[in-house]
Amino acid sequence: MASLQALLAAAREALVRAGIPAADAALDAEVLARHVLGWDRAAILTRWRDPAPPGFSERLRPLLARRAAREPVAYITGHREFWGLELEVTPDVLIPRPETERIVEAALECAHSDSAPRALVDVGTGSGCLAIALATEFPAASVIATDISPAALTVAARNARRHGVTDRITLLGADLLDSRVQGADLIVSNPPYIPDADAPGLQPEVGGHEPASALFGGPGDGLGVLRRLLSVAPPCLAPGGRLIVEFGFGQEAGVRAAASVAGWEVVRVGRDLQQIPRIAVMRR
Repeated sequence: MASLQALLAAAREALVRAGIPAADAALDAEVLARHVLGWDRAAILTRWRDPAPPGFSERLRPLLARRAAREPVAYITGHREFWGLELEVTPDVLIPRPETERIVEAALECAHSDSAPRALVDVGTGSGCLAIALATEFPAASVIATDISPAALTVAARNARRHGVTDRITLLGADLLDSRVQGADLIVSNPPYIPDADAPGLQPEVGGHEPASALFGGPGDGLGVLRRLLSVAPPCLAPGGRLIVEFGFGQEAGVRAAASVAGWEVVRVGRDLQQIPRIAVMRR
């Protein structure tokens, strides 16, 4: 009987032949194997040279086929970690990314310089990743999470229950914000910001699987949704409140210009792990 090591090597090669970079293919094969086996990484490394458990290949094969068709691993396994929290993800929501954790970090920095926020809003919550992370970091705060997609709000509700914060998160169906949101100390958002014209150049995992409504910010520079948010957010903020938004590669100048036109001051721009400008902290 073949060892786990041999079967995972074959799985990696199959993914490479499908066009997935070798380093990603190795990680993806391992993650899918762990999902099938229900093991953590330590267990699979310890038993690396052991014969594969009965039925392993049969259960792994259809998952590898889905990955070879460029379906994201998170949609295959149904979960993704964000800010140390295990979250359910489905094709109805954007897959949480490490870059978006910079919003949580910026919120914590704002709390250190100001008082801790007690009323938080997450606009376009998707899986609920930001709302739930902020609820865990600010246990005295109430959180409103909005999304235009009922299916996304259903996923966010399940994630809120999973992490025991349902009593502090109110989920609202809304296109950005509405009159039900008032007096927020902090509004955060990872809005759609990819220009529509960039769609053909996206990785198939992104453009072919993640929800377009959570990806694309409109024609031109892709900042159309952000501009709308800048216009509707002021009445929802408490005096001295902050707005923290994510944006994409090469968009810092456009974000600064849009903020200035809408009467916002950009207090700080934060960079991601690749030192790319990624988030903006604003105030009126």
